[in-house]
Amino acid sequence: MNEGPRSQRRAARQARARRRRRTAALAAVAVALAGGVLYLVDGRAAVRGRPAEAATHAATPAAPSGRAATASRSARPAGTATLAFAGDVHFTGRTADRLTATPALGPLSSQLAAADFSMVNLESAITTRGTAQAKIYHFRTTPAALTALRDSGVDAVTMANNHAVDYGPVGLADTLAAQQTSPIPVLGIGPDASAAFRPYTTTVNGVRLAVLAASQVEDLTNAKYRAGADTPGIASALDRPALLAAVRSARAHADVVVVYLHWGVEGSSCPVADQTSLATDLATAGATVVVGTHAHVMLGSGMLGSTYVAYGFGNFLWYGTSPYPHSDETGVTTVTVTRAGKVAGAVFTPALVGGDGVPRAQSGDKAAGITSRYDQLRRCADLAPAPAATS
Repeated sequence: MNEGPRSQRRAARQARARRRRRTAALAAVAVALAGGVLYLVDGRAAVRGRPAEAATHAATPAAPSGRAATASRSARPAGTATLAFAGDVHFTGRTADRLTATPALGPLSSQLAAADFSMVNLESAITTRGTAQAKIYHFRTTPAALTALRDSGVDAVTMANNHAVDYGPVGLADTLAAQQTSPIPVLGIGPDASAAFRPYTTTVNGVRLAVLAASQVEDLTNAKYRAGADTPGIASALDRPALLAAVRSARAHADVVVVYLHWGVEGSSCPVADQTSLATDLATAGATVVVGTHAHVMLGSGMLGSTYVAYGFGNFLWYGTSPYPHSDETGVTTVTVTRAGKVAGAVFTPALVGGDGVPRAQSGDKAAGITSRYDQLRRCADLAPAPAATS
């Protein structure tokens, strides 16, 4: 049926409206692409991207992803940056299907993405090949895990841990190949010791940042697959002089140096002597922030002089259950640092690992209970409270 004049005018108006909406949408996409790439947080599209700033890591040539743009960050003065940290991550067992979930780390992805820089420990080899080593537990995943973590707001991962080489030399070769094509930096492992200890360096909101990773856990991995002068493997904190030299070198050109360690004793919520002495040495060498995992429970955090130390973040995206009390308690720690190399504050977001292995932020009495127990852990860690972060 032919349209009359009124219907034709209405159709013309609707066509013009559609063109205006398309133009506005294209402009929004252009703005988003200028700042970064699109990603999903809790199923909603958001913009990832920080201003173009220096970012280098020779072992990871792929450019790292940026952070989610937020009003709070844009209001922060230049020379102040936020660093978010969480604990152990696996994509196996009950969390294997998280590789296809959006976002893989669940609701707390938004907490990680809100910081200028965020980091977790990927406690798995990246391989589908190789031979399981002579140990009780073996973990592995595919390179898709690195993309899933990027899309969950993570900027870098450490693989300096006791499961990075669970599948022997073949698995290690695959892991190093995945490192080379990773969308985010993979730290603490490399084709030789120089690469394994090499820091990831970047500048965020005017703060020059250097991040290193190493493992202090005495196990088969540190015994057989420690990176050497011309052999691949993990960065070993058991070679304390090498780690301290790397920190001093990083401090010479960075405002803030972060060291993410694998250390401590499984199930122990208080640091052991090897941890406390290493933390002291790292602080003396120039580390601004020293954090770590391995015990499967949280350990105390706070200030060691002017250095922020978190001895243990516990499990985060967790493949199964742990036999230790409160091992399902976890969270995200966000540390504010300045261009002067100072820690300006720290905030802990309490969470629980659910029956599906996914961590979720808590509120009310549950949050208060987790936070209270976490604060009490500072006593045996002999640390002072961190400054309260300001908005």
